[in-house]
Amino acid sequence: MAKVEITKATGRRKCASAQVRIKPGTGKCTINERAMDDYFQSEIARGFAQQPLVVTEMKGKLDISATIKGGGIIGQAGALRHAIARALCTYDEKFKAALKAAGLLTRDPRVKERKKSGQPGARKRFQFSKR
Repeated sequence: MAKVEITKATGRRKCASAQVRIKPGTGKCTINERAMDDYFQSEIARGFAQQPLVVTEMKGKLDISATIKGGGIIGQAGALRHAIARALCTYDEKFKAALKAAGLLTRDPRVKERKKSGQPGARKRFQFSKR
């Protein structure tokens, strides 16, 4: 019996976190036990999440199973993209140069800034009154 190689990785963006398992297969992608087309209604989010597969020309050759928690739709797509890129690096070292050149291995550090006390938001100030 042939050994099935499963590669795991974690990716993050904003408040979203994605855990991915990839294995050789037919290109089936499930997210939280739902099909990718069903989970990401937007074509933009689907394309964003599949970028690492397009760059490495592995689209349709791997089965992907993901669990995503937190954040919004685009944040979750970014977390999935980061996780898939990291999993592909572990799966085959030759993909690392292409993924790094495309900027897919870098974690996007931008997160929401916290609200400060005495202010209505992170940067916004209450209106100044001289008198």
